[in-house]
Amino acid sequence: MDQLNALETSWATLLRTRKRNGQWVGTPVNVTVDGDRAYFGTAATTGKVKRLRNFESVEVAPCTLRGKPTGSKLAARARRLDGDEAVEAERRLRRKYPFVYRVNVPIEHRLKRTHGVLYELTELRPAP
Repeated sequence: MDQLNALETSWATLLRTRKRNGQWVGTPVNVTVDGDRAYFGTAATTGKVKRLRNFESVEVAPCTLRGKPTGSKLAARARRLDGDEAVEAERRLRRKYPFVYRVNVPIEHRLKRTHGVLYELTELRPAP
């Protein structure tokens, strides 16, 4: 799928999550792709974790570092990972983004006094 290849080759991906009032909120995240699935991580105290708890439907698109979309968007379902699945997802993210996931993320978690949460994006399809 060409759209997944665009996510894999892009440094950042715009993740759009939905609020309870139906409004979409976009946030750039780092994504790695494995087959027909994609993975991303975030700090447990971010707003997107709360929004993902309420609505698992998301939209993703390759984007610039500041979140400006550079490609077509995909609809997907986000599922929180734990255990061995989370370890594997983090390993993949560390391989693709070594500085971010070995230096920046641990510092951010320490400063915010939180931990990381990893998600899997499945059922990726062109967004309507």
